[in-house]
Amino acid sequence: MIMTMGPLTSTSMHVIFFLWTLLLFSGNILSDGARVFTIINDCDETIWPAITPGESFGGGGYRLRAKESRVHTAPVGWSGRIWGRTNCKFDTNGNGTCLTGRCGSSLQCSASGETPATLAEFTLTTLNFYDVSLVDGFNLPMSVRPVNGKGNCSVAGCVGDLRKNCPKELSVKAGGKVAACRSACDVFNTDEYCCRGNYGNSATCKPTYYSKKFKDACPTSYSYAYDDPTSIFTCSEADYTITFCGSKNRTQCSYYNNKLHCSGSTMVFMKNFTWSLMMVLVVVCLSILL
Repeated sequence: MIMTMGPLTSTSMHVIFFLWTLLLFSGNILSDGARVFTIINDCDETIWPAITPGESFGGGGYRLRAKESRVHTAPVGWSGRIWGRTNCKFDTNGNGTCLTGRCGSSLQCSASGETPATLAEFTLTTLNFYDVSLVDGFNLPMSVRPVNGKGNCSVAGCVGDLRKNCPKELSVKAGGKVAACRSACDVFNTDEYCCRGNYGNSATCKPTYYSKKFKDACPTSYSYAYDDPTSIFTCSEADYTITFCGSKNRTQCSYYNNKLHCSGSTMVFMKNFTWSLMMVLVVVCLSILL
């Protein structure tokens, strides 16, 4: 079937001008101060990422199948937390629960997750601060990789699976397997392990037997409250890739400079969602004009 287009009206000309302008400037849709976050599930199972505050991150939580990823844009000045939830069941209204990391009974989180949970923390200012914390325990391997940033933009987090060597007294088991590893503070609730009371400062709160085991497994993660020198990182003008169950040897992709870049690969793709949006707008507007 051959479609013909009638004479262009003033309205149609305005529509075409709008589309053309949008296409020309699509590469600059993101604000200079906004940061792009690529969340990757490299696990062999479905997980449910949780983000607070999550208005720009899928409402604060969603399902992410094995080997899937999602891209978000954090607003200027965003400060928040990202963690993963496991073994979740939610109904069509988003009500349910998870074995680890749950934030009440909601798919979309508006509060912190329950312990134990591996936690990534961000404060995006002129200088970005980020870390991965095991202070509240461990439920999933997790890493934070700055992309195209300036400064000491080191990778933070824990690639190893601490559940495999979790001390028996800290273990959370489900189905005969260790599903998570609690913190010593969570289990024993003493001032020494929780860095409070007489232990509430960096001079008296020191590494313990348990925090050392966490640190040995995850050298670039917080193992206790005052583990700052080797655990908090800074970077500027960076986008971030957050990977669950990542491996140093696996190809990982992240979005920056309006392109998708994959490590260990020469393939580069234009950002899917921007151009998908452009194509949808073109089709809709042309259908109006024809």
